[in-house]
Amino acid sequence: MTDYFKNLVQQLLNEPNEQEWLEFKENYHGPEEIGERISALSNGACLCSKRYGYLIFGIKDDDQTIVGTTFEPKKQKAKGNEDLEFWLLTRLNPRIDFKIHELDFDDKKVILFEIPATSGSPVSFLHEAYIRVGSYTKKLKDYPGKAKKIWQSMSTDWSAEICPEATIHDLDPVAITTARQLFIRKNPRLAAEVPQWDDATFLNKARITIQGKITHTAIVLLGLPESAHFLNPAVAQITWILKGVDGIEKDYQHFYTPFLLAVDEVYHKIRNLKYRYLVDGTLFPEEVDQYDPYIIREALSNAIAHQDYRLGGRITIVEKEDSTLTFQNYGSFLPVSIENVILGDTPEQKYRNTFLVNAMMQLNLIDTIGSGIRRMFLKQREKFFPMPDYTLDNNRVQVKITGKVLSIDYARKLAELPDLSLTNIIALDQVQKNQLISDDDAVELRKKGLIEGRKPNYCISADVAEHTDQKTEYLEMRGLDDQHYQGLILEYLKKFGQAKRSELEKLLLDKLPQVLDESKKINRIRNLMQKMRLNGLIKTEGKTWKIAKK
Repeated sequence: MTDYFKNLVQQLLNEPNEQEWLEFKENYHGPEEIGERISALSNGACLCSKRYGYLIFGIKDDDQTIVGTTFEPKKQKAKGNEDLEFWLLTRLNPRIDFKIHELDFDDKKVILFEIPATSGSPVSFLHEAYIRVGSYTKKLKDYPGKAKKIWQSMSTDWSAEICPEATIHDLDPVAITTARQLFIRKNPRLAAEVPQWDDATFLNKARITIQGKITHTAIVLLGLPESAHFLNPAVAQITWILKGVDGIEKDYQHFYTPFLLAVDEVYHKIRNLKYRYLVDGTLFPEEVDQYDPYIIREALSNAIAHQDYRLGGRITIVEKEDSTLTFQNYGSFLPVSIENVILGDTPEQKYRNTFLVNAMMQLNLIDTIGSGIRRMFLKQREKFFPMPDYTLDNNRVQVKITGKVLSIDYARKLAELPDLSLTNIIALDQVQKNQLISDDDAVELRKKGLIEGRKPNYCISADVAEHTDQKTEYLEMRGLDDQHYQGLILEYLKKFGQAKRSELEKLLLDKLPQVLDESKKINRIRNLMQKMRLNGLIKTEGKTWKIAKK
């Protein structure tokens, strides 16, 4: 592999000068400079239809001769004493998995940054996107035409691209047979006709190939494991990981193309244990699967359909023994928000892998993204399980499914409220998880008597807590009244005579509502102490507090 990158550097040196996607530098100057260059080169590679941009240290930029560098990126620290590579990764958005290669040219060290081209959205560093203009790095916002072109780059559908050297013999015969069966199930009116088609005709009709030419979609869905090299440098791999409740990995397995068959293999690998309800009358069934089969298949199929394969990451499924299942794929989430998808209940106008999505719909592997995700939420609601948790950041999409009832009594209370919409349930679910909700959701839940508190520190209402046996949890979230905390302060001062402010803060911090962060808790304690001082309960002497003598 080292020889490959040394040859690559030699080829890049033959470029007449630096490019929008290529920059030479002699030495390292600072982490911010590198971050800006990575942003600019990723955006530039996109504009120039290159797979990668390159930043190379140890090269003179004027005559492109190899002079070597003292830069050691693996040892270099950034601000806060963080490792440079991690510091850069966490400040790029969307996160791109650049690679660093250290090469030797006749005892002259050369450092090569291999930077994937962005697609669909500009890469920013510390909230600012950059671009190269000539030999200078400029802010992208000053060049709106270039920014527009990057945003439009999604129109180039990677999944529809042709693999020129691949043939039908690079596809798995079993996968093709399975695809035929799924196609007939999706299109029953063609049941008599499909068996008469040869493989080439079927693949064209199913929109998996284009005029007999093998596409990236064909390799991803139907390709033999050894045919995955046609996708290079893109990666098509699924990894299942089993973790204990302590988060320690206990087992794992990798799955490769054809993904059409891998879906079943992954599904059967997941330990979908039975979950037994504490039955009360006829409200709940005695036993159900932790994870609804539809949810597993839909979440996995969505990850396959919307993965940005060009980023080189794997699709992962993490199964934890705490009854959670988390699916993750690379690539930004194209709809505005999960809420819009659920409420709109309509297909998105734009997909990352349009050709792949259409093929998977032809094979009945996925619903449209709107109806599929909405149905996942409804499946969880039917069993009174927590709603799916979506995390959309760092150029990744994560969805966590919880396969149990967190509170059987709380679930029963919800069952008694048939007028609750899916929107209401999602919002209440977010309150239970200490997540933000919209003002409109807050107004509606407050009208129904389901929440109390002030924005953003909402909590379940006392009425809900009383009916769901969550009184302890309610007090932890809502807190007690001021008299309780005043009593604790007075008791402490009676016992020890005096106390510093920090000691009283330590006394109360873990007793205040969980919805408050530490700074808000400290402010509340200080306000409480000032109130007690004004009411003549306590006084200050220097830096200490004592009970006021009456």
